[in-house]
Amino acid sequence: MSNPVPDKQQFKRNLHEEFEARRRKALAMGGAAKLEKRAAAGLLNARSRIDRLFDPGTFTENGLFATSLHSKAEEERTPGDGKLTGYGKIDGRWATVVSNDFTVLGASSGATNVKKIAHMKRVATSRGMPMVFFGESSGARLPDTMGARGMGLGLGSDPTQYQRMRETPWAASVLGFCYGSSFLYTCCSDFRVMRKGAVMAVSSPGLVELATNEKITPEELGGWQVHSEVTGLIDQVVDTDEEAVDAIKRFLSYLPSHHNQLPPEVAVTPGSGRKMADILDLLPASRSQVYDMRKIIAAVADEGSVFEMKPKFGKTVVTALARLGGKTVGFIANNPFFKGGVLDADAADKAIGFMVTCDSFNIPLVLFVDTPGFVIGSEAEKKKATGKIVNFMNALQLVTVPKLSVIIRKTFGQAYLNMGGGRNSDEVAAWPTAEVSFMTPQFAVTIVNGTRPGDPGFEEQLEQMNRDNNAYEIARTFAVQHVIRPEATRDYLINMLEIHALKLTGGIGQHLMRAWPTSF
Repeated sequence: MSNPVPDKQQFKRNLHEEFEARRRKALAMGGAAKLEKRAAAGLLNARSRIDRLFDPGTFTENGLFATSLHSKAEEERTPGDGKLTGYGKIDGRWATVVSNDFTVLGASSGATNVKKIAHMKRVATSRGMPMVFFGESSGARLPDTMGARGMGLGLGSDPTQYQRMRETPWAASVLGFCYGSSFLYTCCSDFRVMRKGAVMAVSSPGLVELATNEKITPEELGGWQVHSEVTGLIDQVVDTDEEAVDAIKRFLSYLPSHHNQLPPEVAVTPGSGRKMADILDLLPASRSQVYDMRKIIAAVADEGSVFEMKPKFGKTVVTALARLGGKTVGFIANNPFFKGGVLDADAADKAIGFMVTCDSFNIPLVLFVDTPGFVIGSEAEKKKATGKIVNFMNALQLVTVPKLSVIIRKTFGQAYLNMGGGRNSDEVAAWPTAEVSFMTPQFAVTIVNGTRPGDPGFEEQLEQMNRDNNAYEIARTFAVQHVIRPEATRDYLINMLEIHALKLTGGIGQHLMRAWPTSF
């Protein structure tokens, strides 16, 4: 007797019902109770973060039906295997995402979800799309990774897992407890934003106590103040998940989708340049009086376009993305408001990391100069200031995008070179207020003549030492190509950026620093 022919409509209904049941289960993540608890705490879940990131209706998920392979029981309670991945558009441009779902086994890393991440990396790199990481993970999944077999099957299966060649921009957020792959991918990224209350560390405080007997709170171990003010690993700090997602979107708006593309150009913001007529009012008449260089950057850049990086770390230097005439530029500027603008080890690290990002993604650099030189003393040497100074200089000389320096006020000693002097920029301009010399004139008088402030003849010797420090003297040697009126700075920079655009290569640099270490 032959088997009855199945009813075609019933067959289709069965397929549809099974698909929808599996889909509902996957979309439910760790369950309604866990999701409601997060919502009550004001936290976005892994899917709502994705929804805020991408343009409506553009998200295509990868690995919706992926689960843990450890056991049948694990399969039932690991929808998506705790890491959600896929593609979507951000302001009309395609990007990839890895969103850790803490409601599923703490988003721990397992055999399936690491393959999902690896797939997204391959696609992003080969197809030229940015990657976004929403970090929140408990680390490696135990007991899966315990023992020799667990290690052999898990760690090291992708030898390039944490390699950065900067073919495309990476942006990451720390939105909860970030251990394991969450901190690793965050530290590999070009932009890192952290929500207050989140924690990033190699291991949890519990494991730290077991291993070292050190009792420490999560915030003391790896809270936002640690990483924004001490380590410098975080570029911006925000109060909410929503603000973190928005910061990533804004960062990516300045960058191209991949390294063989120019950054997007936008319309010039109304009101841009309106503060230029009075810009000299921002500079104190006394060379020893402090001021905030960020106000000068804001006046010169397109209105409302300044996006500062690491504002609480290495504060003697400002690093910021901005726009000039609608085009993305990177500002590196001494800030006399902090320690007189002296360049220290943290400032050097901060400037180097920013140069790497700008050069890797075809963003020209503008350097605003006002520094007494490098910090000196025993504490500076303990922080490897000498090595950092050399790294800074090496990085600057490896930059292949256009570099323009404007000497606002003082620049002394080796710092003159590190801030673009001595042909280390494509063009060097100076305001008439500029002072250039090997060291602070007061110190130079003492070194040369042995006199000190208050000694007979000191003031006359100081006047002589200051006489040859001005902008016109260095312009005579052509080490400064332009002496410009302060109010002309914006127009000068826009013109020079157009003149020095990389026309022979379509604006694409050589990316000599693409493999520079991602964290310092």
